[in-house]
Amino acid sequence: MLYAEADSFIRDCYSELGRESEIEDRLDEIADEIERRGHYDHTSFELKHGAKMAWRNNNRCIGRLFWQHLNVADARDCETAREVHEACCAHLERARNSGDIKPLLTVFKPMIDGERQVRLWNYELLRYAGYRTEDSIIGDPDEVTFTEYCRTRGWESEKSRFDILPHVVQIREEEPELFELPASAIGEVSLYHPEYEWFEDLGLKWYDVPVVSNMRLEIGGIHYTAAPFSGWYVSTEIGARNLADEDRYDMLPVIAEKLGLDTENDRSLWKDEALVVLNRAVLHSFDRAGVQIVDHHTVTDQFEQFEQNETEAGRDVTGDRSWLLPPMSSATTHVFDTDYDNTVRKPNFFYQEAPATLSERRKSLGR
Repeated sequence: MLYAEADSFIRDCYSELGRESEIEDRLDEIADEIERRGHYDHTSFELKHGAKMAWRNNNRCIGRLFWQHLNVADARDCETAREVHEACCAHLERARNSGDIKPLLTVFKPMIDGERQVRLWNYELLRYAGYRTEDSIIGDPDEVTFTEYCRTRGWESEKSRFDILPHVVQIREEEPELFELPASAIGEVSLYHPEYEWFEDLGLKWYDVPVVSNMRLEIGGIHYTAAPFSGWYVSTEIGARNLADEDRYDMLPVIAEKLGLDTENDRSLWKDEALVVLNRAVLHSFDRAGVQIVDHHTVTDQFEQFEQNETEAGRDVTGDRSWLLPPMSSATTHVFDTDYDNTVRKPNFFYQEAPATLSERRKSLGR
């Protein structure tokens, strides 16, 4: 099975790169490696192009126009949890790039003989903690379980709405280690509105670089269980989901009250008005801070260009429409009127089950 996966990937990868003459020799090398060791190692260019292919194939990503611009940091030589943490911090600083954000993937050791070598317990490399009180949650409700685990391991914080969580790194089956993030790895944007002065008093902010760190990257049958990936934000990720969802920061009622809207009757469309105000604040604030961000109209236009590019390259576009549709103004985009083939192709990124300890804690909390 591993050789079959490798064969498919190598043929596609080398053909795309104009290296067809090298395919058979490389496959002979891989067959020998698998015979001797049970697995094989990707070369540097195989890893880099394979990662780009994985981004291009990811059905849920609306930002795939820029797949060829992905930067790949090869961190397969990291041996300790601290080295992994430091590489993650370097990822954050490099991806931030003084606000001119670079798409970046950092790749750690893959599974060997079915044994995981590295696992990041964090959902993202930057995320805010969540604290359960008797009658409410302070911070991000989505991170309550993870926060409680960190606190049982001795992590201390201010218990504010926006405490950056530590990195939790596990090497093989060893006890996970916790690491505080240095200030140089953290970037945040305070939120203001271009018209409403009261918006600043809400005290809202969000981190600048989204780095998804809980997914598995699969290339040619090799499984990279730690491969944090980042691009730049689509504004609605923050303004229509993270800060707006009822089970996250739930800011729409607060903003509607400030606007003097009737929140007792949904027909007043108070949620819609509050949503636009919040999203304008996100875009305005990121622009003011000099941090790259894209709005949902622009990114769907970019995706349409990606579709055209793929057609010209002779490749079919796959997609999960439920994820490609923006969470507001969906009907104003071409995605709304388009059906997509949701076939999953490899290389690709795949979700992983939460570490057993976190899964057990969620069950105990009924989450």
